[in-house]
Amino acid sequence: MATALGLSGCALTPPGTTEEQAKLSEVSERFEPPIEARELPALPAVANWRDVLHRAFLANGELESAYFEWKAALARVDRDATWPNTNLMFGYRYLFSRDQMKTWDRMTLSGSFMPSTTLQLPIKTWTAGKVALEAARAASERFRTVKFELQRKVLTAYLDLALAREKVRIERDNVNLLKLLTSSAAARSQAGAPLQDMLKAQTNWELAKNNLLNLEAEVRSARSKLNGLLARDAEEPLNLPPTLPAARPVIGNDARLIEVAVDQNPELAALARQVAGRKDAIELARLEFLPDLVPAGSITGNIERAAEMFVMVPTRIPAILAMIRDTEAMARSTEAVLRQTERDRAASFVANLYFMRNAERQTSFYRRRVVPVVEQLINSSREAYAAGSVQFADLIDSQRTYISVRVLVAEARIEREKRLAELEALAGVDIETLGRPEMAPPEPPEQASRQ
Repeated sequence: MATALGLSGCALTPPGTTEEQAKLSEVSERFEPPIEARELPALPAVANWRDVLHRAFLANGELESAYFEWKAALARVDRDATWPNTNLMFGYRYLFSRDQMKTWDRMTLSGSFMPSTTLQLPIKTWTAGKVALEAARAASERFRTVKFELQRKVLTAYLDLALAREKVRIERDNVNLLKLLTSSAAARSQAGAPLQDMLKAQTNWELAKNNLLNLEAEVRSARSKLNGLLARDAEEPLNLPPTLPAARPVIGNDARLIEVAVDQNPELAALARQVAGRKDAIELARLEFLPDLVPAGSITGNIERAAEMFVMVPTRIPAILAMIRDTEAMARSTEAVLRQTERDRAASFVANLYFMRNAERQTSFYRRRVVPVVEQLINSSREAYAAGSVQFADLIDSQRTYISVRVLVAEARIEREKRLAELEALAGVDIETLGRPEMAPPEPPEQASRQ
């Protein structure tokens, strides 16, 4: 019994297990309480993207599932690295005989390991622990993958809602302006101006009101989608700031961004851990050629003291060779997937980086070159229409151009932020942690509230 207690709880865990357990402990506080007892943070009256992202991390079921899969994989390290890998078996035998023997000499006490499970050599158990540790590390990287994918989804849904609200604001300004133009055209028609101007103004006003209703429906749809990601009722109110979110700063060194994407991509890291684990599995399969030793012993009163050693000689040579071939093939398969995935993720990152930089260029172009010209055009058209030097159709065209440019600016800004969220998901890092970022160009003070 003393021997059994001394051997129990001995785990030949490989180096790195403690560090992996510390990583798990850092996030365990978020997910260990049952969902019924977990208090999710309430959103403020006006929620920004950080508020909704914080709640999503605590409420999302996929992220919680990935955490417990990581926890289970880490628990399997101790299970597979525990040695002895089999239980001790104690026996008692009493000899019934007519011979004059002492009671003690009739007793036989024996002990051995369970014959149903062969006692492994410690090197085999330690290698099995290495395989389990790499699987736990891969589960950790999959948790990181789910985290950044959730971040991308939430930010995209938030940006879609912000863009829909901005379009509503722009269209509402358009409706109000067309209402004024309709009233002006009606007054002018009563004074002898062509009736067609009033009819055109009224038609454009009605169409703008219909478009406003369509855009408001888009807002409700986008809000429902975001509420779903936040574990809230689909129709629950969700108020955003009255302007589009400010552009997040990004370092200007694209080469550095690409380097980080390749080095820290969580999907690539998980595949790399699978490759390492399967290489350890090859080593474990080759260790099956080593015989296992099973000690045993017995005591028969004062008559006999016996110690035994059983040698388990491997005879399933074809099966062991097949297992080695199997693990080698799986390792090669994972290596091939890793190489291709690395190329695909690098290409996706570069493509999204191009799109993000182009969205930055478009935003700057519209603000600095197009918006001032269009504002000058519409002001000139209004003055000319009031003076009777241009047709009403020209004024409407100028107004449509102005509205279109405002929408294009908003779409370019949101596109840039969406691409940035894609880059974060591909790189597996928050963009704010990469060096000293460059600040986005400031908005013109007169146009910031409208754009």
